Amino acid sequence: MATFGKGVEYALHCISFLIDPPDGAVLTVSELAKFQGVSESYLAKVFTKLTKAGLIRSSTGARGGYELIRPAEQISFWDVVVAVEGKPKLFECRNVRAGCVLYQNDKVKPEWLVSDVCSIHRVMLEAEQQVKTVLQEKTLAWLAQETGKKIPKKEQKKFSQWFSDITLQK
Repeated sequence: MATFGKGVEYALHCISFLIDPPDGAVLTVSELAKFQGVSESYLAKVFTKLTKAGLIRSSTGARGGYELIRPAEQISFWDVVVAVEGKPKLFECRNVRAGCVLYQNDKVKPEWLVSDVCSIHRVMLEAEQQVKTVLQEKTLAWLAQETGKKIPKKEQKKFSQWFSDITLQK
């Protein structure tokens, strides 16, 4: 089965810290990569894609970094997936039915064999749409709310303090 690559995971984990950065800090790829323990050069490529997709913007200078362009409730998981990987396809139809041995020598194939999508392709398109729908329903705001419920307040303060400390060094 097709899977989303690590770029989607890196993007979602790292962009989540841009939702409500500590003390309004603007975070850099370097800081986010260090905090998450991921490759800075790879994350930089992912953030370039997120920037081109209009989800985040960068600012330069001593206090430069990245920030969300739109409110977190307006950025869905689907937006991030498409930005990082393009529009994913779960199934690529090879039109196997058109190669049926019974009709190989026919110059004109029967209409039922070559028209419309077959039942298999139709189910795969439906599954693809359901995945897309779920990813469109989940936003960065939802992610922040869910992680806020899961991560104890004491740990959340540790996260904020780490970012505050590192941004003060800028």
